[in-house]
Amino acid sequence: MSETTTAAEVAAPHRYTAALAADIEARWQDFWEEKGTYEAPNPTGDLAGDAELVARPKKFIMDMFPYPSGAGLHVGHPLGFIATDVYARYQRMTGHNVLHTLGFDAFGLPAEQYAVQTGTHPRVSTEANIVNMRRQLRRLGLGHDQRRSVETIDPAYYKWTQWIFLQIFNSWYDPEADAARPIDTLVAQFEAGTRQTPDGRPWSELSAVERANVLGEYRLAYASDAPVNWCPGLGTVLANEEVTADGRSERGNYPVFKAKLRQWNMRITAYADRLLRDLDALDWPDAIKLQQRNWIGRSEGARVDFPVGDEKITVFTTRQDTLFGATYMVLAPEHPLIAGAEDGDGTGSLVPDAWPEGTHEVWTGGHATPADAVAAYRKQAASKSDVERQAEAKDKTGVFTGVYATNPVSGEQVPVFIADYVLMGYGTGAIMAVPAHDTRDFAFARAFELPMRCVVEPTDGRGTDPAAWDDAFASYDAKIVNSSGSDISLDGLGVTEAKAKITEWLAARGIGEGTVNYRLRDWLFSRQRYWGEPFPIVYDEAGVAHALPESMLPLELPEVEDYSPRTFDADDADTQPETPLSRNEDWVNVTLDLGDGAGPRSYRRETNTMPNWAGSCWYELRYLDPNNADKLVDPDVEQYWMGPREGQPHGGVDLYVGGAEHAVLHLLYARFWSKVLHDLGHVSSAEPFHKLYNQGMIQAYVYRDSRGIAVPAAEVEEHDGGVFYYEGGKVSRLLGKMGKSLKNAVTPDEICAEYGADTLRLYEMAMGPLDVSRPWDTRAVVGQYRLLQRLWRNVVDEATGEVTVVDAEPDDATLRALHKAIDGVTQDMANLRFNTAIAKVTELNNHLTKTGGPVSRTVAEQLVLLIAPLAPHIAEELWRRLGHTGSVVHADFPVADPAYVVDETVTCVVQIKGKVKARLEVAPSISDADLEAAALAEPAVVAALNGAGIRKVIVRAPKLVNIVPA
Repeated sequence: MSETTTAAEVAAPHRYTAALAADIEARWQDFWEEKGTYEAPNPTGDLAGDAELVARPKKFIMDMFPYPSGAGLHVGHPLGFIATDVYARYQRMTGHNVLHTLGFDAFGLPAEQYAVQTGTHPRVSTEANIVNMRRQLRRLGLGHDQRRSVETIDPAYYKWTQWIFLQIFNSWYDPEADAARPIDTLVAQFEAGTRQTPDGRPWSELSAVERANVLGEYRLAYASDAPVNWCPGLGTVLANEEVTADGRSERGNYPVFKAKLRQWNMRITAYADRLLRDLDALDWPDAIKLQQRNWIGRSEGARVDFPVGDEKITVFTTRQDTLFGATYMVLAPEHPLIAGAEDGDGTGSLVPDAWPEGTHEVWTGGHATPADAVAAYRKQAASKSDVERQAEAKDKTGVFTGVYATNPVSGEQVPVFIADYVLMGYGTGAIMAVPAHDTRDFAFARAFELPMRCVVEPTDGRGTDPAAWDDAFASYDAKIVNSSGSDISLDGLGVTEAKAKITEWLAARGIGEGTVNYRLRDWLFSRQRYWGEPFPIVYDEAGVAHALPESMLPLELPEVEDYSPRTFDADDADTQPETPLSRNEDWVNVTLDLGDGAGPRSYRRETNTMPNWAGSCWYELRYLDPNNADKLVDPDVEQYWMGPREGQPHGGVDLYVGGAEHAVLHLLYARFWSKVLHDLGHVSSAEPFHKLYNQGMIQAYVYRDSRGIAVPAAEVEEHDGGVFYYEGGKVSRLLGKMGKSLKNAVTPDEICAEYGADTLRLYEMAMGPLDVSRPWDTRAVVGQYRLLQRLWRNVVDEATGEVTVVDAEPDDATLRALHKAIDGVTQDMANLRFNTAIAKVTELNNHLTKTGGPVSRTVAEQLVLLIAPLAPHIAEELWRRLGHTGSVVHADFPVADPAYVVDETVTCVVQIKGKVKARLEVAPSISDADLEAAALAEPAVVAALNGAGIRKVIVRAPKLVNIVPA
C-alpha cells in the first residue's frame, strides 16, 4: 500500500483518498468542459454571450506564454498557472466577468534542433508537445476559456503577426506628433516639398531605389547592414543574450564574431522616451521598472565635434563641463572613419601611412604602420561579444590610429585611439577621454602613458596633480578648475552651471549642441532559422523591399529538405549565413502582382525568419478575438477588455504573471508593438499589461557525483546526518533549478497520481509567498492532502458517504472563527497571498474538527466556498453533495459579518510601576474612562496599591492601563 492508501482507508470506503480524488477530479473536469463553465462572453462578435455577465466588471488575467517543451511540465512550471487560476476563480466569485486562457508560444529553437537531429518536421513534434501539455494542464483543473487558446505556429495566428509587421514597416515616427504615422504621410511631405530630401533634390527626381533608401531611414521596420554576432559554427546570427561573456555561443561553445550583415530591425529607439514615461502609470514591481529604465538608459549631455583635418569626430558626453580635461579620444573599432567602410581592410580615410614622428612605442601595439595596427586590433575585437567588451577587464587594450584631433575648447592636439570598450551601438561610437575624472579612462591612460589634466577640484584632499592619484576623481559635487580658454572660462562654476554654459558656447559656434542619448538600440529582428514566421516581404530586381498585400497573408512556411542552417568552420569569420528557406528556390523566386499597378513582376522572397519574440508581442490581443479573420481584434472587444479606465490610463491586461527573467526583452518589445498599434488607431490600449506580478521559482536539490555529473535525485540516500550517497558513492547537494537534465524533476502527473490535483494546487500555493522562490519537498505534500481529508470528513461520513451537516445554528465561537477566516481569506485572495489564505482556511477547518459533532450547514457551505478557488474539484463535489445544483465556480464568495470579525473581548494588562498586577477581559470598544474605572476597581489592583495614593494613570484602551502611585 502507498502512503495514501492505508488499512484505515479500506475500513472507511468513502474516505478522501487519491483514488477518490482522481475520480472526482476527472468527473468535474469533464463537466466544466461540457458546460463551458469558464467561457467568458465578449460584448459582441462570435464569442458574445450572456449580457448580464458582460455588464459585470471585467478582469483579464494572463500568464506568460509557455513554450511546449518535449519534456512536458515539471512541478515548477505550474506555479504561476495555479496562482492565476486561483485569482481568476476568486474574481468570478466576487462578481466579475473573467477572461483567463492559455496559449502556446510554439516557434522556437528546440523543435528545430529536434528536426535537424531526427528529420521530424518541427510542426509534428511541437503539436505533439502541445497535446501533452494540454493534458497535463487540464489535469490541474485550470479554469481556462479553451475557445480562446492560440498557438503561434497556426497560420491563422501568424497571419496577424505578419500583418502587424507590415503596419510597422509601413509607418514612421513623427516627432511633432510624438507618434507613429503611416509612411504615406511622410511621402506626401516629400512630394509637397514641405520636407526636404537628404540631398535637396525634389522627390520626383529620385529613382525608386533612392526613394526606398530615403524611406528606409524613417521606417519603423527597416533593413540595414547591422553589426551582428555571427557564429559560423552554428551558421546563424545570435542575439546578445545568446553569447557568453567569453565571446562564444551559449549553445555549442563556438567562437562568435562581429560581422556586418543585412538584417531587419525595429526602430524601438524612436519610442525610448514614451517607453520610459509610461512606466510611471504601470502597476509593476519597482525592480522591473528599474531594469527597463536602465536598459533604455536615457542620459542628457551634449554632442561635440572634434576636428580632424577636413573630417570631424563627433562624441556624445554627459560631462561636457570637463572638455578642457579631454587629453585623448577613443573610437569603437567599427567606427566608419577607421574601419574603411569602402574596402573593409582596416585602412579607413583617417589612417595615415606611417606613424607620426615621436609616437610612443606602447601606442603602436608593436606594428610597423597604423594600418597594420588598426587592422589587427579590429580583427581581435571582432571575436568579442558586446558583454565581454564592456566588462571591467584588468588589462586595457587598444592602439593609436596615427591621427590627432583638435580639442575644440583648448585647441590642443589629442591622439585618437581605438579600443574595444567603446561600442558603435551607444552614442556616436566615439568618446572624448577625460582620464582624471573617469575610472575607465584613467586605467587606459595609465596603461598607454597618456597625459591627464584635473579639471574638477577634488574634495577629498588628494590635490590637483593626477600623477599622484591612485584612481580617478569622479564627482558631480565639486567645482570646475583649470578650464579657461581664449573666450570662455568655466573656473569656479559648479558642474550643472558649467554644463549649461559650455553647451550654450558650443551651440553658438556650431560645433556642438545639447542632446539626449539612449543606451537602447534598435531591435535586431532577423534570424537565419527555419522554424519562425516568414517575413511578408519580397525584393524586386533592383533590391527594393516591397510589402505583400494583406490578401496574400498568411505567407506560410514552405517545406524544405534540410531544416538546419549551413554551418562553417567555427573559426572562419569570413563567411555569410545561408538560411534553410533559401534552398527552396521555387518558394524564393516568384512572379507576383502586388496590386500596386505594376502588374506581375519577378520577386525574391526574404529568407530570414522572425525571432521567437514576435508571436508573444501581441498574443493578449488575439485572446480577445481569436476567430476574427477580418481584423486583428474587434475595436469594441478590445475596448471592453483592455481599454483605458480609471486607475489604468494606458489600459492593458489587469494581471500578468510570469518570471522576472523577462524583465526587459519580452516586456519591452510587447510595449513597443502596443504603442505602434495604438498610434495607428488599431487598439485603444497604449500598454499591453497594466499590472505585472513576478512569481518566484520552485527550486530543487541537484545532486552531483565526484565527476560533477548530476545523478537521479529520487535515488539519493541521506546518511549520517546530512551526508548524501548515490549507489554507494558520496554526492554533493546544491539547491538550484528543477529540470530533466539535472535529474531532479518531479512531474505533476506523479503528484496527482499519489495525492490528487487539489493537493498539488494547495501545496504549491502554501509553500510560501508567491513572489519568493522556494524548495520543493515531496515529503511535505502530504500535509495539504491531510487538510483535504479533514475537510471531507467534516462534511461526509467516511463509512456511509452520507452528508453529516446539520441545520442547527453554530455557536458564537464558531461564528467568530468563520467570519475571521472569511475576512482574512478575502484580503489575502485579493492581494495574491495564497499561502496565508490557506493557513486561515486550515485554522477554521481545525476549529471545526476540534469542536466535534456535526458541522452546521451554513458553516460547511461557507468553508467550501472559501476553499473553492484553491481546491476547485473537492469544492465542486462537496457543493453538489450539500444540495446545490449550480457550479461552485459562479457561486458568491462569502462576505464577513463585521460584528463577528471584531473580538468579543480583549485582554487588558494592568501595570503598577511597570509590573503586571492584573489582566482584565474587556470589550474592544471600551472607553479610556471606563477602562480606568474598571482597572482601579479590580481587587488585585486595590490590594497591590494597599491604600497608596495615585499620582497618574496612563490608559491605552483597550489593552493597557499603567498606574503610577503617589
